[in-house]
Amino acid sequence: MDIGSFFFLILVIGAFYYLLLRPQQKREKARRELVRSLQVGDEVVTNAGIHGVVVEVEEAVVWLEVAPDVELKLSRDSVAGKVAEPDDEVAEDDDEATDDPADDES
Repeated sequence: MDIGSFFFLILVIGAFYYLLLRPQQKREKARRELVRSLQVGDEVVTNAGIHGVVVEVEEAVVWLEVAPDVELKLSRDSVAGKVAEPDDEVAEDDDEATDDPADDES
C-alpha cells in the first residue's frame, strides 16, 4: 500500500469518527447528565410519552406522579427529558401578533 492510500484511509477513519461517533458520544453524555440531575419536583416525559412530576428519586428508580394520588415506578433510564417551563413572555407576544381575520375585511 502506498503512502497516499494510507493517508486517505486515516482521513476516512478520522472523518467517520468526528461525523458519526463523536456527536453520539456527546448526546449520550448529555443524557447521562440529565438522568443524574433528576430532582423531586421536576416535570418530565418518559420514552413512552408519559408526563409526570418526580416525587421520589432512588438509585435506579424514579417515582412519577401522573395524576392526583397516582404514582408510577419507572427506571431512571426511561426518562426522555425534562419538560420546559412555558415562557410567559412568548405567550404574551403571540397574543399581540395574532391578527383577527374580521379586521382585514373591507
